[in-house]
Amino acid sequence: MTLAKSRTQDAYPTRLSSGQAQLLDRTDPTVWGTEKDGPFDAAGLSAHDKNGYTIIEGLLSPAEVQTYWQELTRLTTDEQLKSDERVVTEKRSGEVRSIFEVHKISEAIAELARDERILDRARQILGSDVYIHQSRVNYMPGFRGTGFYWHSDFETWHAEDGMPRPRAVSCSIALTDNYPFNGGLMVMPGSQNTFVQCLGETPENHYKESLREQEIGVPSEDDITKLAAEYGIDQFTGPAGSALFFDSNIMHGSGNNITPFPRSNIFLVFNSVENTLVEPFGASAPRPEFIAARDFTPLTR
Repeated sequence: MTLAKSRTQDAYPTRLSSGQAQLLDRTDPTVWGTEKDGPFDAAGLSAHDKNGYTIIEGLLSPAEVQTYWQELTRLTTDEQLKSDERVVTEKRSGEVRSIFEVHKISEAIAELARDERILDRARQILGSDVYIHQSRVNYMPGFRGTGFYWHSDFETWHAEDGMPRPRAVSCSIALTDNYPFNGGLMVMPGSQNTFVQCLGETPENHYKESLREQEIGVPSEDDITKLAAEYGIDQFTGPAGSALFFDSNIMHGSGNNITPFPRSNIFLVFNSVENTLVEPFGASAPRPEFIAARDFTPLTR
């Protein structure tokens, strides 16, 4: 079903035109479900609630990794697809950086999003049925892969997509080995409990530039320093087939990949059907649906 909602009261104001950005206490839970709702046991849910993320090694078998790697290769070498607006290329090299709405392009990835190993965990963390807010494959090639600056996904999804609250969880599935030196994702454990306001009004059609290099909607260096001092920094490393479930508001980023070893992943964002999008809180118009879905039909196995 497709729903249209008007704007609601803003619990997390951001994209301020003036003044000083603040660090706000989160008013929503990180974990909404209980042990009986899915595969996480009580200890696993407690750790996720504390840290804002969970790593599951070996979620996919080596054979499954190979299947999805072949699918990624097919997608990134499809010449017709390169002209599609859902494909984002590197700002400097022109190589494929991301392919959005990939669950509608690839049947294999559509099936993966419904896999009980992934879907049941997303439902459990969010305590409800879920739909896909965003999907993409990310490809960070060796030598030329550029990273993502520190940011909270929820800040962007709230400001530019109209997501009311941080009741969303992302699942990043590694299709290559993640080393500390090839641009692996860094997270600040526990930072999901702090919402970082950002300065600067959102330009029109901001997504066209921000998907390559985000400059609006990123925290100040002072705020990043404060968060790092309080929470520290962990890094997602592990063999291909590992998965990282992380909260929508956790502060995260990645460095450039100057090694010969590529880093690629499938990225699935699940949002609660009780947290569907309204009008953007910090932009004049919502981003396109291939970036922020407005079909809130619950996923089923």
